Amino acid sequence: MSEERLIKKYANRRLYDASQSRHITLDDIRKLVIAGERIKIIEDKTNEDITRLILLQVIADQEQFGRPILSTPVLESLIRFYGNSLQGFLSTYLEKSVETFMRQQEVVQAQLSRMMTSAPLSAMSELTRQNLEVWGKMQETMFAAFSAPREPARPNGADADDKSHGSE
Repeated sequence: MSEERLIKKYANRRLYDASQSRHITLDDIRKLVIAGERIKIIEDKTNEDITRLILLQVIADQEQFGRPILSTPVLESLIRFYGNSLQGFLSTYLEKSVETFMRQQEVVQAQLSRMMTSAPLSAMSELTRQNLEVWGKMQETMFAAFSAPREPARPNGADADDKSHGSE
């Protein structure tokens, strides 16, 4: 990942990205995170690190619109763990679970990518080769059938060795 990007939050509640010299929104923060940027957000006057608070706001915005990831029962369970002796364990467990899930997603994406780049082409190539082979055999058969000398048609029941045709 890249170097941590510093963002300041001013008293007027606006976020300022000094690296881009512009004010940004929560959606801009979301896009930075999706792009893999590491960010640190500090309160301008106190220099307090408020990154978690802002990231929670981003999550709250995402949960409010569209299809949420965190269902009501999950949120209720999370709330019950605050102050519980297992709070630290749950935090570590969730972090490791999400890391594992993301690694698995990367593996699946890589496999799909390989499959889409190599397998379809080789499969299509093999299918084309087989089709050309069948087409070639079909052409040979048709050419042989049309170019071979044909014997004159004989009436039904006539024998090639029978020269007397009906005389008795």
